[in-house]
Amino acid sequence: MEDTVSKTDFRDAMSRVCAPVNVITTNGPAGRGGFTATAMCSVTDEPPTLLVCMNGKSAQSGLFLENRRFCVNVLANDHQELAGYFAGKQADMSARYAAAHWVDMPSGSQALADAMVSFDCRLVEAKLVGTHNIFIGQVIGIRSRPDGEALLYFDRNYVRVPSQVGSFGG
Repeated sequence: MEDTVSKTDFRDAMSRVCAPVNVITTNGPAGRGGFTATAMCSVTDEPPTLLVCMNGKSAQSGLFLENRRFCVNVLANDHQELAGYFAGKQADMSARYAAAHWVDMPSGSQALADAMVSFDCRLVEAKLVGTHNIFIGQVIGIRSRPDGEALLYFDRNYVRVPSQVGSFGG
């Protein structure tokens, strides 16, 4: 039998993986919600699909599952405070949303008006794996801005990467 890695060792190792910071929103029959996540990635481009992970113990899990829609908002560097609000520093959902300007997407979810990019998704599958729900969403709309620097998370801190990083080669 193979040895397993401890939760602490895994978390420490994952802190060394640089990831974009996202605010995931939903709005629908069950109400409006949102949380901050770095666990987001593309799945396939045919059909355009991505996944997001959310703690299964979150009080909002049912909200996302019932609404069957969500919007992934990739944050810009100047959204650090907003990321904190949606990570739980601001418990009141109305106050979270009041901290920024939002636009309605075709699904009914709301997109951050000045996000680097927003992916409007229809929830096509949800699966509980360990402690987290994996939400798989088919992308039904996209909004993006042409400039700016993404807000990234690395080594348990927000970091900046210049928008012009150069090219590889020699």
